[in-house]
Amino acid sequence: MKPLNTYIDHTLLKATATKEDIIKLCEEAKQYRFFSVCVNSCYAALAKEQLKDSDVKVCCVIGFPLGAMSTEAKVAEAKTALVNGADEIDMVINVGLLKSKDFDAVWKDIEAVKLCMPNNILKVILETCYIEEIEIIKASELAIQSGADFIKTSTGFGTGGATKEDVKIMASICKKCIKIKASGGIKDTKTALEYINLGVDRIGTSSGIAIIEGTSSNSNY
Repeated sequence: MKPLNTYIDHTLLKATATKEDIIKLCEEAKQYRFFSVCVNSCYAALAKEQLKDSDVKVCCVIGFPLGAMSTEAKVAEAKTALVNGADEIDMVINVGLLKSKDFDAVWKDIEAVKLCMPNNILKVILETCYIEEIEIIKASELAIQSGADFIKTSTGFGTGGATKEDVKIMASICKKCIKIKASGGIKDTKTALEYINLGVDRIGTSSGIAIIEGTSSNSNY
């Protein structure tokens, strides 16, 4: 297994996050050598500047947290985030269109974002708390067909976060086709290791320090 810190996207996405909070997040990420920081796209440039002398990547969320905006808006946000320094993009799937069984629209929504960033990592957030098992399977298949690099469980802002059952379903689709990121409610070392043992390649959490140090956290993400 890789070192635990290299699985972690150190995350701060709450609406009240200040510039000072983002700077602190980046300092922590450098100290603990996390894989990336995950921030809202307005902070891409700030995070990139803070991390310029480190190996820590900048990950930005797109269409967050609902995923219900137009494809054009998602593409524009992704392009701007990339110009401002994002290395990776975590986009939210259009859950309503998925539940409407408009699979072509869901596929094209993901594909359009991936086409604007062929050399960057795209993670597709399924928001599993809102969808049933068959919809998790379909959404995972659509993400694969659209060229995504990861499927991700949750935003952390829905009614629930990652579950082991959902990750097992996601992993059953095609382990060689796509990687998995678990996020939402992963707050301690034991839980993080359980997800890694299920085949997760990345963990999104604001409790990265607690996970590394073996303490506990009260964070929701």
